[in-house]
Amino acid sequence: MHLAMAGIIKAIQQQQQRQVEGDSLRLLLAALVVALAVSTYLTWFWALTRRLNGPKVWPFLGSLPGLVANRARMHDWISDNLRATGEAATYQTCILPLPLLARRQGLVTVTCHPRNLEHVLRSRFENYPKGPQMQAAFHDLLGRGIFNSDGETWLIQRKTAALEFTTRTLRQAMARWTNRSIKDRLWRILADRCGDGKAVDLQDLLLRLTFDNICGLTFGKDPETLSPGLPHNAFTAAFDAATEATLQRLLFPGFFWRLKKALRLGSEQRLRKSLEVVDQHMATAIAERKLAPSDDLLSRFMKKRDANGNAFSSSVLQRIALNFLLAGRDTSSVALSWFFWTVMRRPDVEKKLVDEMTAVLTDTRGPDTATWLAEPMGFDELDRLVHLKAALQETLRLYPSVPQDTKYVVADDVLPDGTVVPAGSTVTYSIYSVGRMESIWGKDCREFRPERWLSAEGNRFEPAKDPYQFVAFNGGPRTCLGKDLAYLQMKSIASAVLLRYRLELVPGHRVQQKMSLTLFMKNGLRAYVRPRSHGDDARYPYSSPDQVSASSTATTTAVAA
Repeated sequence: MHLAMAGIIKAIQQQQQRQVEGDSLRLLLAALVVALAVSTYLTWFWALTRRLNGPKVWPFLGSLPGLVANRARMHDWISDNLRATGEAATYQTCILPLPLLARRQGLVTVTCHPRNLEHVLRSRFENYPKGPQMQAAFHDLLGRGIFNSDGETWLIQRKTAALEFTTRTLRQAMARWTNRSIKDRLWRILADRCGDGKAVDLQDLLLRLTFDNICGLTFGKDPETLSPGLPHNAFTAAFDAATEATLQRLLFPGFFWRLKKALRLGSEQRLRKSLEVVDQHMATAIAERKLAPSDDLLSRFMKKRDANGNAFSSSVLQRIALNFLLAGRDTSSVALSWFFWTVMRRPDVEKKLVDEMTAVLTDTRGPDTATWLAEPMGFDELDRLVHLKAALQETLRLYPSVPQDTKYVVADDVLPDGTVVPAGSTVTYSIYSVGRMESIWGKDCREFRPERWLSAEGNRFEPAKDPYQFVAFNGGPRTCLGKDLAYLQMKSIASAVLLRYRLELVPGHRVQQKMSLTLFMKNGLRAYVRPRSHGDDARYPYSSPDQVSASSTATTTAVAA
């Protein structure tokens, strides 16, 4: 009995020993497999990064750590990376360093070289569409409107819009809506702030003003968001919330926001509720226009036909109108915000602008200053303001309303500088960086110098000799149709403000960039409003444009027409 028990115990011990040895062997094999996999991955990763010349790429994480670390100065970080490449002004990085994905979906080519921009925007236009990821992210808000479509869908809307944007009646309509807002509301609000000495958020006023204008131009209805007391507007609030929620989709993989949408969580739930308000407002506007057509864009599109000869449906008209609202509001107001911020810090520029305006008005209206201020400046008067046009152009060179855009690569291609871009990868062109490259604009590239846009005599505006050195209004077939209308609106508002008032930046107010499709100021533009006495030469401290600090990350993609 004792011997039997001893035998059993010994057998059990031997079995346990074999099990331990087996487990040890399996652990050793697993460790060898992991070590081999890691070694293979690191070898592959080393080979991958040898071909990249952008910011540091980390195993598994790609260039995302650098992106996160520099989110407070995103556009300047990209500019630094591009300047580090010298005259090449192009680099490649990887955001998804995984085998089978890294050389296509994970590869991002970033450039601001004029020849590469021309190649992407014009020469090989068909090979660089918006792409499926971008269109999916913006579909709920913009549908297949002109700013979120490619191919025939885009071309039909583009041709239709192009016919309308070249008409003088549309220009007259823009002037009518802008002048009405200036006379009836903007001047009144600024006069009130002159009287009580309180600061205004100039960016907020400009956003309200341009939103009212584009609503009037698009569907003939002024929501009057720019009114004394700055009232809350449900449609505007919903439109802003929907835009912000849509932008958040660009920060995450597609499956993530689709899951949130299915579960109605967070930003996706806010987007759904906001779009309900937007859709209801737009449906009402379309119904009203069908009953009483006018000369607005919506009425004009109602008369058009699609490729099959059918009238546009209400849902299509709604997305077309929303596309124009998105483009027409933010871009002009953002550009004007940076313009006024720069002018407040450059009294020499301000003086030249006001002197030019008063010289034109003296010629057209006589010496009485009361007649200068009775009405906003007209078409012919605004056309003579070449220094103002140059100052606005210089503002857009340094602070483009849309700082960057991204294109999808359909087929393998080679950029003019020799950079290979495989199908399925993306190309991001940094408009913000184009204006800050010494190889393009010289050593004074980061200085605000409106005279770079003037003739030697200073009496004639001269655009860039190379159109792809200035792409604030995009380039090629997608060049902004509303460029002339935008300049008309900006010149009208800028002259209306500067002729009547002096603006002073609130001491201690920090001007910072905000994460958005457009180059918003995160904290607004706080300024005091003072009455202008013509003949005075107000002076303010000067600081370099590059002393502005950038805050919040920017999306890697932006919408362009």
